Amino acid sequence: MNRIFRLFVIAWCVVALAPIAWHVVTSLKTASELARIPPTFIPHDPTLSNYTELFHRRPFFMYYVNSFTIAAMSSLICVVAASLAAYRLARLRGRTRVAIRSGLLAIAFFPPIVFLFPVYELVQMAGLVNHPWGLILPYSALNLPFAIWLLAGSFEQIPFELEEAAAVDGLTRFQIYRMIVIPLVAPSLVTAAILVFISAWNEFMFALTFMSIETQKTVTVGVATLSGAFTFEIPWGQIAAGVIASALPLIVLLAVFQRKIVAGLTAGAVK
Repeated sequence: MNRIFRLFVIAWCVVALAPIAWHVVTSLKTASELARIPPTFIPHDPTLSNYTELFHRRPFFMYYVNSFTIAAMSSLICVVAASLAAYRLARLRGRTRVAIRSGLLAIAFFPPIVFLFPVYELVQMAGLVNHPWGLILPYSALNLPFAIWLLAGSFEQIPFELEEAAAVDGLTRFQIYRMIVIPLVAPSLVTAAILVFISAWNEFMFALTFMSIETQKTVTVGVATLSGAFTFEIPWGQIAAGVIASALPLIVLLAVFQRKIVAGLTAGAVK
């Protein structure tokens, strides 16, 4: 049974990694080799020209800066707000807490496209179209329900007696939250921050709708709007290079913080 399960996991990993491998191979091919039929699976003459053209002919580094700024600020605002709300939610008693957590989880499953037009109207009224805050605030709000739901489980595992002892020592409620509670849920905070960062980095529809100026575009929009020298020319090599370049920061982020992510996701699973 274990062998079958392992084979299933290996097969699933191969299926999941196949598109990434194909993009890597495509990004290393020349334009003439990309046009060959049947296609080659291993580049005969590997080249990095697609990557150099991507950063030299397009402001791709600027896309990087825009995406990182928006994702980092969204993550920071969302986690700070979610931690405050989750801490208060974790201290509720009875069925109210369960009902609120269930409602937050249900809201988190709503597709973001549902909120696109109402949010655009609000952003336009605030004069934040083509401005980073026009994406930072919606991303923070859209990820807030899931972040609260995730953090509430970790806050619930903290014994209330610790807070009572700290109160006896003279700490205020905010000092207890900052000095006692927050350090204990640090893995969950890191997990929530990374998940919000990934969500904001990968988001496309809001970024495409709210950012029409070239200097304000994000990585996802920059890759999607790549075009060739002619109207009907599709630069597949540059697109593949853009996909790999946009995914590389997330791969590094997950590789570095994978233990903290697992610890944060399982923090509220057991007592």
